[in-house]
Amino acid sequence: MNKKYLITISRQYGSGGREVGKRLAELLGVPFYDKELIEMAAAESGIDKELFETEGERTSKGFNFLGVIGYTLGSPVAGLSEMTLNDRMFLVQSQVIQQIAAAGSAVIVGRCADYVLREDPYCINVFIHSNLESRKRRAIEEYGVDREDAEDILIKTDKRRANYYNYYTDRKWGKAENYHIAIDSSRFELEEIAEMIAQLVKSKQ
Repeated sequence: MNKKYLITISRQYGSGGREVGKRLAELLGVPFYDKELIEMAAAESGIDKELFETEGERTSKGFNFLGVIGYTLGSPVAGLSEMTLNDRMFLVQSQVIQQIAAAGSAVIVGRCADYVLREDPYCINVFIHSNLESRKRRAIEEYGVDREDAEDILIKTDKRRANYYNYYTDRKWGKAENYHIAIDSSRFELEEIAEMIAQLVKSKQ
């Protein structure tokens, strides 16, 4: 039987989580999805790609999505046009994530993938975090963020991600019990982290 590796990566901004995910996919020889997922969701839904990029981590206002998600994931969505744009984008992204998982191995970054795939027995959920100074340094040196704005951007980005995750799931973003592996990237090189996760994932097969 072929081995299946299905890993979701959640991360604080500036922690290097995306880089870890990309390297992990290379080590395992599986597809990597981050921006690629946005392109697939845009193509499937007809919603402009730029909207997924600018609105993709925002919540709708006044709409409890949990009431319908159980009925719509993995199946055609009745009344999709009646939902807010943000809810429609979340639903489409969730369906794309399920399609990716059904097709085989993958490393998926963000988009509440750990929650969407919570029933998948192959799925291993990872959370990458780090201290503020380490994340500020990476944001400035590697992401090109202005030094004066770095801390504000870190705080606001993580707050937006947390609000998005908390709103569209019944969980709390960053809470240890929601993940199988949590690693502080200030204590290890990103390459080391990817290698550690790869070893753990392979040991489960």
